[in-house]
Amino acid sequence: MTNGLQPHHWITSSYSNNGGSCIEWAPAHATASGIVPVRDSKCPTGPILTVSVNAFAGLVALARSADL
Repeated sequence: MTNGLQPHHWITSSYSNNGGSCIEWAPAHATASGIVPVRDSKCPTGPILTVSVNAFAGLVALARSADL
């Protein structure tokens, strides 16, 4: 995790309107660097988790397959 990374454009999870815990990610940064920054949408100045593109794809697949 790092606080020094501040991508310019964050995209909020599609589940943001459900009132639950939500994340944001920065796709332009991911495209340019191969590293996906992820943060808590309710705490934009908090820590940022960085994962590889493949790890992020795995997280997305896991979230899609979960019984929410």
